[in-house]
Amino acid sequence: MKILYFDCSSGISGNMALGALTEIIGDNNYLINELKKLNVDGYKIEISKKVKNGITGTYVDVILEHEHHHDHEHEEHEHYHEHHHHEHRNLDDVNKIIDESSLNDDVKNLAKRIFLRVAKAESKVHNKPLNEVHFHEVGAIDSIVDIVGTAILIKKINPNKIISSVVNDGYGFIECAHGIMSVPVPATSEIFAGASVKFRQIDVDTELVTPTGAAIIAELADEFTTLPVMTTEKIGWGAGYKDLKIPNILKVYYGDMEKPNENFVIMETNVDDCSGEILGYTCEKLFQNGALDVFYTPIFMKKGRPAYKLTVACKKEDIYKLQNIMFRETTTIGIRYCFEFRTELERELIEIDTKYGKLKAKKVTSNGKIYIYPEYESIKELAEKNNIPLKELYKLEEFKNI
Repeated sequence: MKILYFDCSSGISGNMALGALTEIIGDNNYLINELKKLNVDGYKIEISKKVKNGITGTYVDVILEHEHHHDHEHEEHEHYHEHHHHEHRNLDDVNKIIDESSLNDDVKNLAKRIFLRVAKAESKVHNKPLNEVHFHEVGAIDSIVDIVGTAILIKKINPNKIISSVVNDGYGFIECAHGIMSVPVPATSEIFAGASVKFRQIDVDTELVTPTGAAIIAELADEFTTLPVMTTEKIGWGAGYKDLKIPNILKVYYGDMEKPNENFVIMETNVDDCSGEILGYTCEKLFQNGALDVFYTPIFMKKGRPAYKLTVACKKEDIYKLQNIMFRETTTIGIRYCFEFRTELERELIEIDTKYGKLKAKKVTSNGKIYIYPEYESIKELAEKNNIPLKELYKLEEFKNI
């Protein structure tokens, strides 16, 4: 299982992410060539090495062509000059640029999701509807390059899971286009509030997390924790612009982690006063909302009443959503739950060509052996279409263990 781990102990910005991920790929030209597919000009990218407190990292500088070359701070709310040269863009304009590019769909979708996080935060801060937020923060060319570039590199690396450390920001005040602001700046605070990001302030008197950096890590990371047990293949060091008392570097680990037994939950409740129709409806609702399994066991309760035990298996993050459905839809007034481990085999959905037509199936791997299990709805459709007994289709050569 391939893992990317972001160590945001010195915060995160768009260009720090680009620098670290470029090092993991090991090819500076990949980012530059892929960004050409955006069909946006008015900028050039310079990739160089910078030393921060004795540590060398890759520094990605997006230079707007009307600027004199300098190491600008690359923090989107510091662009006093930006809107003199480019009209303010809103989210629709940015999405249009992304959609009309020749980048692949996975890259486009990831970039648009990151932009949406910035746009929602700006809309909240400026108290304007999403489509009315005209903000050079998101429209600025370097924000587009940072976010789309990060999406390009992430999809090239293609990890199974992305984990982040607790994100550190500084304290104090910074000057930006809107005036003096306290750190974390409002957009960064709102991006973190709108996600499950774990962050804190540390004793560094400046901004460490830009809104773009906040949106990138909020979208990418599945969890915020210390470095898990993993074998590291490569580390990317992304340098920021500032020189601080701590190294201004984003460190990203790339490597392997054994797929853990997924920590999942079994919820149960006993009901003796709920009709079959209601239970059937509840079952559908639970599956629609992410339950991994739902089943009933016939039981006898007090006073000899025939009843059902409703059991729901789900992921930890879905407990409250599914509990709410159980309380709302059934007559239960209490739910038990416990955390359990399960061993899960590698599986993949495939489509098989058979002499009767295409068939969807699960390909499961165990101890190096491959097993093919047909999907019921798909095999039922073939049976009906070809007027063949279902049991005959299960004997097809294609299902023999490989």
